[in-house]
Amino acid sequence: MGKMQQGTVGSLNEEVYSAVLAMPLILPAIAVIHKLDSSYATISDMNRFHRKLTTALVCSFLSCTCLALAKEPAKYPLIVREDFSAGSKRWKPTDGNAWRIAEHHGNRVYSLYQQSKYSPPYRSPLNISLLEGHRVGNFELHVRVMTTARDYGHRSMCLFFGYQDPSHFYYVHLGQKMDDHANQIFIVDSAARTKISTKTTAGTPWDDRWHNIKVVRNVDSGLIEIYWDDMEQPIMTAQDRSFPSGRVGLGSFDDTGNWDDFELYGSSIR
Repeated sequence: MGKMQQGTVGSLNEEVYSAVLAMPLILPAIAVIHKLDSSYATISDMNRFHRKLTTALVCSFLSCTCLALAKEPAKYPLIVREDFSAGSKRWKPTDGNAWRIAEHHGNRVYSLYQQSKYSPPYRSPLNISLLEGHRVGNFELHVRVMTTARDYGHRSMCLFFGYQDPSHFYYVHLGQKMDDHANQIFIVDSAARTKISTKTTAGTPWDDRWHNIKVVRNVDSGLIEIYWDDMEQPIMTAQDRSFPSGRVGLGSFDDTGNWDDFELYGSSIR
């Protein structure tokens, strides 16, 4: 997958990006005009062809633009887009020695490659890397993830949000086999992690490929939704309003894996 521009991007840049996506369809069609012109017997026939071609090109352009813009949530502006091509300077891990920028099929990724040397104040994940400089209330988070851990029941990766400090935050545990401590949404609130999921699945079907994750948070209702590959139907939900805003992060409980193409939408609260 090609790298996207890193940093804060306005709506105008998104529209330009959409237009660029449409060009591979438009340019080849324009290129054949001169070859086809000579096949028409009259000027009238050629003009009718040009009108039809123009209509088709406009429809193609608008269709591609709509598909590209549909990726960005309508409700929230883009805060950060991170592809790790410039390193990991935006991120603060619990143990910097456990994380590194790695190459995967010629692509730079943020790799949690070993266990963090970190002791949380309460039973909760060990491997956490937080995005610096942004606290969010309502938000939508998109990211790609690939586990590099062995195949076992609690094979997992985690995402963190509403993070206040090491004793107060939410996280989702994407575990291969569901139980009270795996494949759930949790809260850490001055105590060991507590399950708050109202919906989950039998387990997260990990393999050795990349997967798309989306986390959606509505502070007013307390709704938390987790999506896996299918961005239309959440695989997990919860409802809690303990932490109305906070930082977001990537990591795992005690497994290894890679992250890439992180996008955060919402309103940044300084």
